[in-house]
Amino acid sequence: MVAVQSAPAHPRYVWWNGEMVEWEQATVHVTEMEWVGVSAVFEGIKAYRNPEEERINIFRLPEHLHRFDDSMKLMNMEPTWSAAELRDAIVELLQANETKDDTYIRPMAYFGRGGRSFRGRTEEAPNILIHAYPFKTALKTGKTLNAGVSSWTRISDNVMPPRVKAVANYRNSSLAWNEVQKNGYDEAIILNDRHKVAEGPGACVMLVKRGRVITPPVTSSVLESVTRASLLQMFGEQLNTPSEEREVDRTELYLADEIFFCGTGSEVTPVVSVDHYQVGDGKIGPITARMIDLYHDVVRGLDAPYDQWRTAVAGKTRKARAK
Repeated sequence: MVAVQSAPAHPRYVWWNGEMVEWEQATVHVTEMEWVGVSAVFEGIKAYRNPEEERINIFRLPEHLHRFDDSMKLMNMEPTWSAAELRDAIVELLQANETKDDTYIRPMAYFGRGGRSFRGRTEEAPNILIHAYPFKTALKTGKTLNAGVSSWTRISDNVMPPRVKAVANYRNSSLAWNEVQKNGYDEAIILNDRHKVAEGPGACVMLVKRGRVITPPVTSSVLESVTRASLLQMFGEQLNTPSEEREVDRTELYLADEIFFCGTGSEVTPVVSVDHYQVGDGKIGPITARMIDLYHDVVRGLDAPYDQWRTAVAGKTRKARAK
């Protein structure tokens, strides 16, 4: 009887401080974990398979890496590698791992040796780790969410700036998410310190009222989301749907015709109720449905516009360097 070899549970390589390192060799001493999360920052990036061209496309890679730079700057990190060099590293990593399917890519910058207190900053350059793993998209699956407004307040710019992707910020998200989960909801919506709608634990919020898309501005304690900016542009240029950025009251959620979360992780995910108030007819709304279809085609490059938003990754071109 011939044994069937199962697929590996993880990719073969990670990119770590300029080297392609085999997964099992990418280790640190346990004591280096003490204060890593205080100043660590990261990015969430997705690459989508184009089944027609047998390649994958990384969505808005330069924009994500520019935000990664902003996050490092705010945490007083002076990286060794430029955004262009990290872009090449990500492409090389996907090629080395012979990536063929939808993939989530996570660059992370952190202080290791020397980062021994809450102060975070050290004289050393930050470590940078990039790893990637497969994911299953929810686009065009019919997935919907029931949301609840959390009693926790969203962190603000003068507390822990939410406009960048800092690991520590997600403790606020975790508190909100765990609360609404215990209360029977799928996802949380968080208000800011002005009692206006901010965002979800890991995604921005958009609502539709009388044919107009409305979303809180970036000064409402939200992440400066690459996906959010992309959708606002596509609503105007492709769907001929007006949009506006303004403060949003809690009760506007209860009276909205449509609501959806958007972000790298959430993609475009419809919300069908908030605090047990039904949104619209309780189904995926027509404007949301059109955006789901468009977003799906754009990220995959399926006869879609915005070719400049996609970084194509062909097959493996050179042998990975093993550390």
